[in-house]
Amino acid sequence: MIKAIIFDFDGTIIDTETAWYIAFRDAYKEHGVDLTLEKYSECLGTSLNSFNPYTYLSTHHNIPIDLDEFRTRIQNAHTEMMEKEAIRPGILDYLQAAKEAGLKIGLATSSEKAWIDKFVDLLGIRDYFECFCTADSVKNVKPDPELYHQALECLGVKASEAIAIEDSPNGSRAAVAAGIHTIVVKNTITNQLPFGTGHYTYDSLENYKLNDLIENLTQKIG
Repeated sequence: MIKAIIFDFDGTIIDTETAWYIAFRDAYKEHGVDLTLEKYSECLGTSLNSFNPYTYLSTHHNIPIDLDEFRTRIQNAHTEMMEKEAIRPGILDYLQAAKEAGLKIGLATSSEKAWIDKFVDLLGIRDYFECFCTADSVKNVKPDPELYHQALECLGVKASEAIAIEDSPNGSRAAVAAGIHTIVVKNTITNQLPFGTGHYTYDSLENYKLNDLIENLTQKIG
């Protein structure tokens, strides 16, 4: 029996990822460097340890840049693009349906709490969540399953009793590794990336009511 639903944030609730990639890609291009999606995807849904797009031009291409100025420029470009973004289709309906159904709702994200606080308040969705598991509260972010283990403990449910909603390869790997039934709804950027196995892919939550998705999922897992 499904008792909880756990959402990823960036790229799942609101598509912050496409704007980040475009901002970095355009800035790199001005320095004569082609930032491929394959390379950028190394930091999607996880930390910047494997690939730090802020420092890569200087550390790997020996291009002298003012890191503070570069970071500010990227963040300003991202903020401008995000002014045009809204909550992804179907997300609000799922939050409302889950709350009405008495399901516990959590959030598990590799982003820091300050970043999440900003957007959940702007979107007006804070009160839907019973717990926020962020990069600040764990030692390892996705694709490590620690965030999801923490969310399960916080919500007081077993992995078999929860559904995770994800958008990225790293995120889905984390949820699957935690033993959670995982739904992937790709966005503009992650739709172009290779995914692993163990999850179920849906084109858009807008096309499926939460009750129907749970019933369909229950049938698939027997």
